[in-house]
Amino acid sequence: MLDIVREAVEAARAAGAGYADARFVSEESESLTVKNQEMEGIDRSLSQGVGIRVLVDGSWGFAATARADGPEIERTAALAVAIARASSRLPAEPVKLADVEPAVAQWSTEVVEDPFAVSLDEKVGLLMAASARLQGVKGVTFAEATLDFYRRRTSFASSEGAAIEQTVVNSGGGIEATAIADGEMQRRSFPNSFRGHLRAAGYEHIRTLGLVEGTERIGSEAVALLSAPDCPGEVTTLVLDSNQVVLQVHESVGHPVELDRVLGMEESFAGTSFVRPGDRGRLRYGSDLVTITADATLPGGLGSFGFDDEGVPAERTVVIEDGIFQNFISSRETAPVLGPASRSSGAMRADGWQSLPLIRMTNISLEPREGTLEEIIGDTKDGIYMDTNQSWSIDDKRVNFQFGCEIAWRIKDGRLTEMYRNPNYTGITTEFWGSCDAIAGPEEWTLWGTPNCGKGQPGQVARVGHGVSPARFRNVQVGVR
Repeated sequence: MLDIVREAVEAARAAGAGYADARFVSEESESLTVKNQEMEGIDRSLSQGVGIRVLVDGSWGFAATARADGPEIERTAALAVAIARASSRLPAEPVKLADVEPAVAQWSTEVVEDPFAVSLDEKVGLLMAASARLQGVKGVTFAEATLDFYRRRTSFASSEGAAIEQTVVNSGGGIEATAIADGEMQRRSFPNSFRGHLRAAGYEHIRTLGLVEGTERIGSEAVALLSAPDCPGEVTTLVLDSNQVVLQVHESVGHPVELDRVLGMEESFAGTSFVRPGDRGRLRYGSDLVTITADATLPGGLGSFGFDDEGVPAERTVVIEDGIFQNFISSRETAPVLGPASRSSGAMRADGWQSLPLIRMTNISLEPREGTLEEIIGDTKDGIYMDTNQSWSIDDKRVNFQFGCEIAWRIKDGRLTEMYRNPNYTGITTEFWGSCDAIAGPEEWTLWGTPNCGKGQPGQVARVGHGVSPARFRNVQVGVR
């Protein structure tokens, strides 16, 4: 498909574009859901087309088409240029792109077993077995099991000479138990909520999840939550398992450091950020234990790729180091705001051929320190341990937040004791991260996937990654009513 995108770039240049790039994207997906041993749905899709982005007199224009024949490519390129010319009449600073070395390359996710080649019988059989085992737990009302697979093939060319072909494959699955009694409903998920655990990998990842093996514990906990007391309201020590630290990193670090948000480009829909361009190297974001990176090169991450949708190579960026904010995630357009020598961090991605690329998280990860979850709990005299995200709320500047989890336990003298239902906690971003006094080590670190990150207007959905370990925070308000 490189010939098609090269043709699109040439057509845009001929129509008057000073700069042009084009992406041909072909994406296929497959989602399976079984509930109470009945097939809820098998959803398959294939979408492909060409998106053409141009600069004319310092203004952007974009147009896309699902047809890739010559006349339609020329028409779409001319439309993108016409839109850019119309945009250039508006009072605005002309766009200047940070330099990037044009790449001619190919890149693919490492896949051992093609998920789209695995038989439907095998996939459905796994989900039926997990649902049956889960339904067999006394008191479970709904027993759901899911699988999701995505494959995106992208061909990219630019007027600067880039020519890149990429294939990204994502696979994931999960189970969910719902228990209902006496007007109360409780839910437990495994390995994580919101359809489980997705990675950049093939079907081999599904074989490691242990979906059938995880049913007994998850089902029993969902039923036990029905009679558990609500999480008490107090200020206490909070220990979070890694599948909740994921959401904490995503909402209170990942989004605030997107440079387009900081510059007000997303203000009308997604909001802005409390972080300012001048905060680099100065802002105390967290305790000395907190180091966070944005790394698109991590094997297995949903935010991993070879090149972003501007042709910028994947890289590792230190966002926060020993608690001090260091760098934003940026694009070729936004990076020059930070200084003439600044370059893109390679974070521009679109959710399909029909969308403009936006600054999106890659793999925003909390770097591990030392110890295990068991040791952190054992070192806690009194507190609350929370597991698995259930809900989230955060203001448009990413300062004040409230998160809910599926389950919690009281920690007393280093041991888990009473179970609590409906746990939640609230905080202010920098105060919360500043209270972090323990982060577990590499043996507890998991590269989770977040498949439903929304941003943009019109809205786009991205799949991003977060590598995290369990962590402990002091003096946190829990049990908010």
